[in-house]
Amino acid sequence: MPDSPKNPTNTNSSQYTIKELSSVYDVTARTLRYYEGQGLLSPERVGQHRIYNAADRVRLAWILRGRRVGFSLAEIGEMLDLYDLGDGRETQRAVTLERCEERIKALKAQRDDLNATLKELQGFSTLISNVVRDDQTGNWIHAETGEPLASYGP
Repeated sequence: MPDSPKNPTNTNSSQYTIKELSSVYDVTARTLRYYEGQGLLSPERVGQHRIYNAADRVRLAWILRGRRVGFSLAEIGEMLDLYDLGDGRETQRAVTLERCEERIKALKAQRDDLNATLKELQGFSTLISNVVRDDQTGNWIHAETGEPLASYGP
């Protein structure tokens, strides 16, 4: 084993220190140690030093992508664990695809809910911006028509 790992920007590199790997993916060393504690990464130990290999780098890329799209660390771990089943990663591929499709469906539902909420909020904002208090009666009226506002109730 060489005294120091190869340049981490070289994609042919097979070893990385915690500092190098955290720099490559713009995460903190603490994040890498946390993922290790969760069983998602398993760097080799040389004394007090962690040495990450190419497989750890690939796993970290999976972890970070999974986090970006909203998977929990438990879900990511389950998908990563399917890598070693010996079936040419067919199960991992199928499960990951299913999970991605479920996530897409959930995100689309959230988007629809957000759009409905935005529409309601925009309507309410328009209503509020177009009413004034009648100086003579003290009632709220439509600014343009002068007609009384029924109520602010839902």
